[in-house]
Amino acid sequence: MGKLRGNALFGCVTALTALGFMQIGFDNGLMGGLVGGKPFNETFNSPDATMIGLIVSIMEIGAFIGSMTSAFVGERLGRRRSIIIAVIIMAIGSLLQTTANSRAHLIVARIVAGFGLGINNSTVPVMQAEYSPKSTRGLYVCMQLSVLNFGIFLVYWIDYGFSYIDTSIAWRVPCILQFVALAPMLVLCFLVDESPRWLASHDMNEEALDVLRRLHDGKMSDSEVLTLYNDILNTVRVEKAIGAGSWKDLLKNDSIQSQRRFLIACGIQIFQQAGGINAIVYYSGTLFSKSVGFDAHMSSLMAGCLNTWFFVGSFIPWFLIDRIGRRPLLLSMISLMALVMAVQASLIYQVEHATAVAHSAGIAAAAMLFVFMGAFTIGFQATVWVYPAEILPLRLRQRGSSVSTACNWIINYVIVQITPPAIANIGWRTYIIFACLNALWVPIIYFFFPETKGLALEDVDRLFAGEDTVTARELHEQKHTSVVELETSGDK
Repeated sequence: MGKLRGNALFGCVTALTALGFMQIGFDNGLMGGLVGGKPFNETFNSPDATMIGLIVSIMEIGAFIGSMTSAFVGERLGRRRSIIIAVIIMAIGSLLQTTANSRAHLIVARIVAGFGLGINNSTVPVMQAEYSPKSTRGLYVCMQLSVLNFGIFLVYWIDYGFSYIDTSIAWRVPCILQFVALAPMLVLCFLVDESPRWLASHDMNEEALDVLRRLHDGKMSDSEVLTLYNDILNTVRVEKAIGAGSWKDLLKNDSIQSQRRFLIACGIQIFQQAGGINAIVYYSGTLFSKSVGFDAHMSSLMAGCLNTWFFVGSFIPWFLIDRIGRRPLLLSMISLMALVMAVQASLIYQVEHATAVAHSAGIAAAAMLFVFMGAFTIGFQATVWVYPAEILPLRLRQRGSSVSTACNWIINYVIVQITPPAIANIGWRTYIIFACLNALWVPIIYFFFPETKGLALEDVDRLFAGEDTVTARELHEQKHTSVVELETSGDK
């Protein structure tokens, strides 16, 4: 069978990365609906709140380790082989979780699953960004995030459906269902090619050109493909000349601002998690019962509706991210998130102190969670996964993306750990903390985060190089030369 071409190749890459994102959502939402069930508690001897917190959040530690491992070996392995290894490890983790009969067994299984998830999470956004057209790159990452949210939505309702079963099947079957995404991912890995930009950065130039020609078959002329190919090679040459490829280069303020770009990539990931989103995703049922005051059945139902809205709302940025850009979405929606958390604090205060308006405040507080989730998925969620892959230099992209993803996971772990005791001990003040943090992100993003809408990945180097340096002139001259060559070939 011949190698894939055109839409078939791009479609398989998109399907592979989409399933990778779906696995992130499925794993993130898996335990939240299981740990309160009678069969789970019977199997694991009714773990207390601290142990439940450990079981749920320990996966983030595994994911952090996996992301950091990817930072060390991912660039050598390549995007495709990294995903293959991640799928195999996640499959082992799924099997270990399904067969667990003790707390120690389950905790080890969660770490293994998280390790694979961290490698997966570090790699699939990079592969999608390196394959996607510049004009619709944001759209395709938005599509992946919709699939991620579908994974959260799906696993929540699977957990809910199995909650009526009184045997351990109630939690074992949801654990093994991860294979529904993992099996086709493994098949797709053997159908798609390595990223042409990775091939070019590792001196496999003929292979890179072959992949580019097949990828753009029927969409670009050969002269346009050669222009893109030469632009990629020139970017690789310039980055090699200034040394943008080693660990020390991540923190070196060179002529293409590698240090600033690395800090931006890590910062956007930290901002996303520290804003409080996973306090809601993981503990929506707890928030509805302990903060808002709903009974157990209504809390579970409302949490399901919230996760459904999270999925539905993720379609909105499809139509916005490549039209109005990354910065406007981030600035407007994070501002709204800060405002919602401030309002939420005042509403929860009414509920906790059983004031005359406590009932109405509880209903309004529930609505605020929906508004917060909508603002997050429209402005923050898609942008945070496309932006690091766009902003980082080619030779630092895998390493920098992996470290930024590790930042996401470790802050995720902290938030998941502190949310239950925070709700129990300081109550409504928890929401003030999240309001202040979200408000803090707005000026930082406004002053330090540039717009990348519509830029080829190679153009981002030009954006950071500015106009005055030798590197900038080399990058801009190559772009000008490529355009002149293209126009000349078109006149022949």
